[in-house]
Amino acid sequence: MEKLELKPEQIDRIIQMAWEDRTTFEAIRTQFGLEPGMVIHLMRSQLKPSSFRLWRKRTAGRKTKHLAKRNFTVGRFRCPTQRT
Repeated sequence: MEKLELKPEQIDRIIQMAWEDRTTFEAIRTQFGLEPGMVIHLMRSQLKPSSFRLWRKRTAGRKTKHLAKRNFTVGRFRCPTQRT
C-alpha cells in the first residue's frame, strides 16, 4: 500500500466522509485518490479501536457505501421545501 502525504484537514474530511452513510468509497477515491482498503487503514490508524470497530460494523455490507450496490441514482436527498 503506497504512502500518501495527507494534511490534517484532508484526514479529517476523509474520516467525516467515511462516517457519512451516503458518501461512497468511490467518492473518497475520486476526491482523495484512496482505495477502500486505504480508507480502512486510515480509519484504523486514526480512530480509537472501539470507534473503528463501530465504524466497520456500520459500513460492512452497507449498500450506500458502494456505488455499484446502490439501487438509486440520486446521491443526495433534497427536501422539496429546501431553498435552491
